[in-house]
Amino acid sequence: MIRIENISKQNGHQIVFIEASAALQRGEKIGLVGANGTGKTTLFRMITGEEQPDEGQIIVDRGMTIGYFSQDVGEMKGRSAVAEVMDGVGPISAVAIELKALETAMADPERFDEINELVERYGEVQAKFEELDGYALESRAREVLAGLSFSQEMMEGDVGVLSGGWKMRVALARILLMKPDAMLLDEPSNHLDLESLIWLEAFLKNYDGLLIMTSHDREFMNRVVSKILEIDGGELNTYSGNYKFFEEQREMNERQQQARFERQQAMLAKEIKFIERFKARASHAAQVQSRVKKLEKIDKVEPPKRRQSILFEFLPAPRSGDDVVALKNIHKSYGSRRIYEGFDFSIRRKERWCVMGVNGAGKSTLLKLVTGNTEPDEGSVAIGGSVKLGYFAQHAMDVLDGEHTVFESLESTFPQAGQGSLRALAGCFGFSGDDVEKRCRVLSGGEKARLAMARMLYDPPNFLVLDEPTNHLDVLTKDMLIKALADFEGTMLFVSHDRHFLSALSNRVLELTPEGVHVYGGGYTEYVASTGQEAPGLHS
Repeated sequence: MIRIENISKQNGHQIVFIEASAALQRGEKIGLVGANGTGKTTLFRMITGEEQPDEGQIIVDRGMTIGYFSQDVGEMKGRSAVAEVMDGVGPISAVAIELKALETAMADPERFDEINELVERYGEVQAKFEELDGYALESRAREVLAGLSFSQEMMEGDVGVLSGGWKMRVALARILLMKPDAMLLDEPSNHLDLESLIWLEAFLKNYDGLLIMTSHDREFMNRVVSKILEIDGGELNTYSGNYKFFEEQREMNERQQQARFERQQAMLAKEIKFIERFKARASHAAQVQSRVKKLEKIDKVEPPKRRQSILFEFLPAPRSGDDVVALKNIHKSYGSRRIYEGFDFSIRRKERWCVMGVNGAGKSTLLKLVTGNTEPDEGSVAIGGSVKLGYFAQHAMDVLDGEHTVFESLESTFPQAGQGSLRALAGCFGFSGDDVEKRCRVLSGGEKARLAMARMLYDPPNFLVLDEPTNHLDVLTKDMLIKALADFEGTMLFVSHDRHFLSALSNRVLELTPEGVHVYGGGYTEYVASTGQEAPGLHS
């Protein structure tokens, strides 16, 4: 279906691929993995023809349709979300837009004198719309958008007023509705809530074309893909099985390679020792020469590549009082939309609450109430004695000054801190050596997230409030963060759509539903076991 034959590619001074090959077949669900900067997006762009390999070729079967979802969604405005989604299917979108415009025109009293012409044209356009199976397509478009948590109002409204995250959902819905022969999905799990993520899992499992996707969500990958394509050192390595199996296999391969390397090093050391010992003796000249030739011919075993890992280190925080925060009789509305009515909630020291609920249930609002970033309409929020709060918001990365370097960003936040301690802090969050001189505007999403966390944790809090802290982090960095937070001695309140993160760190669950607020004494794993569902608002 798609054949990658001996491709080589260089971006500037960086060699991305060296004679890499792979065969990708219809029906395969492939996870594309590799460290940041190894060429995952470049490979997608070469498959779609946006870029060409320097050598070799990528052969796509004639007539094959490809849908490519990237993080760059482009300009969207002036149309409804439904029209934007249908646009990917072809000319039917233009017909749908004209149909809507004619409906508006016919209802306009100022255009009553044109009514005959409008009705006649409406009949023609409607017939064409029906011919193209427009009503069925529109229904499917609405189903996909509903699966991605769009309300009816959002479907009908101008897509231009939506946030970047919701525009990405529109772009994703467009690809899903197309149902092309092959889907290339670059981080489709970003910006999705848990309910939408679970819906997307089910959709992709039932998709019968070729699926190639990248994702930093370990659980999502495990449930969808059955084959892994790894970019490593310019090569493409194929593994059967899901992401968990790939990790186990890679770890085993690395252990075996390390053992082979060590055995060969021991043998080489022995041979070199013999040569050094007897090279000056004529009686051993033939043996020495034989061993020298043997060493020249030997295929050297390379040690396994060391994967760079970041080790987060949270400084110990001062102990807080037992009562961390208490919300009493909270009322909160946004216009006519009521979020909380008489809501009571308290958090005790060392509790780790994850907050669950559909979009609009009030998850982020709760975090903002606790942190003082919004005020209740009625009621009180009381922070306990000796509580030192650290807040990671979804927009935390947006407030970074693009012209500041990493070091300057830390320095402006903590002007009294010494240079040595700030550099040590930067190092703990993966900014070592020259990385501290990078300007914030060139940082990746993951790097910005790490910098925002470093700023939050320099003066260590004992109460962490986290709103989607893993959104932009790769799997490796996410694992490091989970490990660090597992050792954190303080209290936590957080929202996340990452099931691995939820399972590893929560010991309490607060579920916000239209029927009311529910509290579960165990963590996310116990919540799933007791409710039989992974999220409160799953779509059927």
